[in-house]
Amino acid sequence: MDFHPAANSFPMMDQKRYTELLDDIRIHGQREPITLCDGMVLDGRNRYKACAELKIEPKARTFDGDPWAYAWSLNGQRRDLGDDQRYLIWKFCTEHGAAWRAEQQRIADEANRKRSAAAREQHAVSNPRAGESLVREQSVPAPEAPRPGKAAKAAAAKVNAGAVARGDKLAKDRPDLADKVRLGEMKPAAAHREMKREQIVAKLKATAPAKAIEGVYDVIVIDPPWPIEKIERDCRPNQVALDYETMEADKVQHIKIPHAKDCHIWIWATHRFLPTVFEMIHYRRLTYVCTFVWHKPGGFQPLGLPQYNCEFALYCRFGKPQFIDTKAFPVCFNAPRGAHSEKPEEFYAMVRRVTAGRRLDMFNRRQIEGFDGWGKESPT
Repeated sequence: MDFHPAANSFPMMDQKRYTELLDDIRIHGQREPITLCDGMVLDGRNRYKACAELKIEPKARTFDGDPWAYAWSLNGQRRDLGDDQRYLIWKFCTEHGAAWRAEQQRIADEANRKRSAAAREQHAVSNPRAGESLVREQSVPAPEAPRPGKAAKAAAAKVNAGAVARGDKLAKDRPDLADKVRLGEMKPAAAHREMKREQIVAKLKATAPAKAIEGVYDVIVIDPPWPIEKIERDCRPNQVALDYETMEADKVQHIKIPHAKDCHIWIWATHRFLPTVFEMIHYRRLTYVCTFVWHKPGGFQPLGLPQYNCEFALYCRFGKPQFIDTKAFPVCFNAPRGAHSEKPEEFYAMVRRVTAGRRLDMFNRRQIEGFDGWGKESPT
């Protein structure tokens, strides 16, 4: 037997609760009958499923009325429903219930019209001249019911206003995700993150051709070639300079950053050059947000000072860029050390996951997946 669409507006029981129901019916039998409407199960889907599994002929009763209002009245206050899910179910039932009632009214009006036409025809046959004085009927449409506001919807669904706003937006922009939330297949927060991520990506893609001409980027990682002397090593005792050309701190501060009007920017720095980076941020009119910390296994320890076993990637913004994912997104992370001054792949993987658009790695010395490279030693 099929399940009524109104019943399917609600999720089924989870496996734990269904197993408990199955055991109860096995021991005590079916206590509550299922409800049928138009030959389909309107209420009692889990009972019907349990009876079928136990090979029991289910007890049933019939309902003749608005199935959508009936389903909501019986199940709308289920304790396993969160506000966002509850509202989407109420919205689904309400909209389909209105369509069902409109169809019932159309059927009734059509039946009345046919009866009236038959009566007039019979009257005309019985009284040939009587029809001359009749006034032709005119169809007057019923006034459209006012659309309920946010507060009215919240009261009807017994949820908060925030759930109404979130549910209406999700149902309008991503009805497929709204259905998944309604049926318990997806958490509301995950659905909204997915919708926001896709909207950001779509917006960036829509403006990509113009950006390519202008040569600007939505995501920029800057690893300035700070003027640091390399520590002497036993294997190469005569090497005291770095393997790449450096730049004086005051020149680093004035680096031109090819950012889009909304851009994520990370600037790498060691302890010594943190003040310079903040000057750079101020000079370039960027907005400082937070500092990402790379915890390294070991590091240089100056005489009489702590061990420097971390580096910093200062995150700032130009405009109002948005992350497409903020789940499992801490500012501190562990990663192994690579070649001298080489930043870890774990950092770039994180940036690829949480951002979208064109990405640039400035002063890079190796090819980074998903990034354009720029710098004297860049391989691209």
